[in-house]
Amino acid sequence: MGKIMVRCPQTGRSIETGMEMDAARFQRMPVFFSRAYCPHCRIYHEWFAAHAWVDETRDRERIELA
Repeated sequence: MGKIMVRCPQTGRSIETGMEMDAARFQRMPVFFSRAYCPHCRIYHEWFAAHAWVDETRDRERIELA
């Protein structure tokens, strides 16, 4: 499982959408539209799934530490 991430259009920094799923499942999802709160701008950004990605690095870090 990884966190669904998008890029803040104002700062270019990554933000978490609050959604989690594995990358394979995310790629099979139909195109959808959502909103995510940006802690950098302190506003909500609208985004399409096509512009998002799954960040599974935390899962890899957890496995390596085990």
